[in-house]
Amino acid sequence: MHIDIDKDACIGAGQCALAAPGVFTQDDDGYSMLLPGREDGGGDPMVTVAAKSCPVGAITLSDPAD
Repeated sequence: MHIDIDKDACIGAGQCALAAPGVFTQDDDGYSMLLPGREDGGGDPMVTVAAKSCPVGAITLSDPAD
């Protein structure tokens, strides 16, 4: 899985970090970012929930084979 965060769209709501804290965190300004080494989601089943919970749709998930 590939996770992309649209930094221009992110408003820093933090729903991703609440839903999947093992994958997402927030930078010093409160915007979403991936934890180091978790760029592929690390197999966390909550990544999909985190992406869906983003109020502005800033997180997209894709299959790297596509």
